[in-house]
Amino acid sequence: MEELLRFIVESLVEDKESIQISESQAENAVIYEVSVSDDDIGKIIGKNGKVAQAIRAILHSAGHKDNKKVIFKIKKA
Repeated sequence: MEELLRFIVESLVEDKESIQISESQAENAVIYEVSVSDDDIGKIIGKNGKVAQAIRAILHSAGHKDNKKVIFKIKKA
Protein backbone atom coordinates (compact mmCIF):
# COMPACT_ATOMS: atom_id res chain seq x y z
CA MET A 1 0.00 0.00 0.00
CA GLU A 2 2.96 2.29 0.59
CA GLU A 3 3.89 1.84 -3.07
CA LEU A 4 0.41 3.00 -4.10
CA LEU A 5 0.69 6.06 -1.87
CA ARG A 6 4.16 6.87 -3.18
CA PHE A 7 2.91 6.61 -6.78
CA ILE A 8 0.02 9.00 -6.07
CA VAL A 9 2.19 11.54 -4.26
CA GLU A 10 4.96 11.41 -6.88
CA SER A 11 2.36 12.11 -9.55
CA LEU A 12 1.28 15.28 -7.77
CA VAL A 13 4.52 16.95 -6.66
CA GLU A 14 7.42 18.49 -8.53
CA ASP A 15 10.21 17.77 -5.99
CA LYS A 16 10.08 13.98 -5.89
CA GLU A 17 13.30 13.76 -3.87
CA SER A 18 11.72 15.44 -0.83
CA ILE A 19 8.96 12.84 -0.40
CA GLN A 20 9.14 10.96 2.88
CA ILE A 21 6.56 8.36 3.83
CA SER A 22 6.54 6.77 7.25
CA GLU A 23 4.36 3.84 8.22
CA SER A 24 3.35 2.93 11.75
CA GLN A 25 1.00 0.35 13.15
CA ALA A 26 -1.75 1.00 15.62
CA GLU A 27 -4.44 -1.31 16.89
CA ASN A 28 -6.42 -2.34 13.79
CA ALA A 29 -4.96 0.56 11.78
CA VAL A 30 -2.03 1.50 9.60
CA ILE A 31 -0.92 5.13 9.78
CA TYR A 32 0.89 6.74 6.86
CA GLU A 33 2.52 10.13 7.35
CA VAL A 34 3.62 11.93 4.20
CA SER A 35 6.09 14.79 4.19
CA VAL A 36 6.84 16.84 1.07
CA SER A 37 8.58 20.15 0.39
CA ASP A 38 6.82 23.35 1.44
CA ASP A 39 6.25 24.28 -2.21
CA ASP A 40 4.39 21.04 -2.89
CA ILE A 41 2.28 20.69 0.25
CA GLY A 42 -0.61 22.60 -1.30
CA LYS A 43 -0.72 20.15 -4.18
CA ILE A 44 -1.17 17.25 -1.77
CA ILE A 45 -3.89 19.02 0.20
CA GLY A 46 -5.70 20.52 -2.78
CA LYS A 47 -8.36 23.19 -2.83
CA ASN A 48 -10.54 22.80 0.27
CA GLY A 49 -8.73 19.52 1.00
CA LYS A 50 -10.26 17.72 -1.98
CA VAL A 51 -7.03 15.99 -3.08
CA ALA A 52 -6.27 14.80 0.46
CA GLN A 53 -9.82 13.46 0.76
CA ALA A 54 -9.44 11.61 -2.54
CA ILE A 55 -6.15 10.05 -1.39
CA ARG A 56 -7.81 8.98 1.87
CA ALA A 57 -10.68 7.41 -0.08
CA ILE A 58 -8.29 5.41 -2.28
CA LEU A 59 -6.28 4.20 0.71
CA HIS A 60 -9.47 3.34 2.59
CA SER A 61 -10.64 1.20 -0.32
CA ALA A 62 -7.26 -0.51 -0.63
CA GLY A 63 -7.15 -1.19 3.11
CA HIS A 64 -10.72 -2.45 3.21
CA LYS A 65 -9.86 -5.62 1.33
CA ASP A 66 -7.26 -6.42 4.04
CA ASN A 67 -9.70 -5.47 6.83
CA LYS A 68 -7.38 -2.67 7.95
CA LYS A 69 -8.19 0.92 8.75
CA VAL A 70 -5.82 3.28 6.98
CA ILE A 71 -5.04 6.74 8.33
CA PHE A 72 -3.36 9.28 6.04
CA LYS A 73 -1.62 12.30 7.56
CA ILE A 74 0.26 15.16 5.95
CA LYS A 75 3.05 16.80 7.90
CA LYS A 76 5.35 19.69 7.14
CA ALA A 77 8.95 18.90 6.27
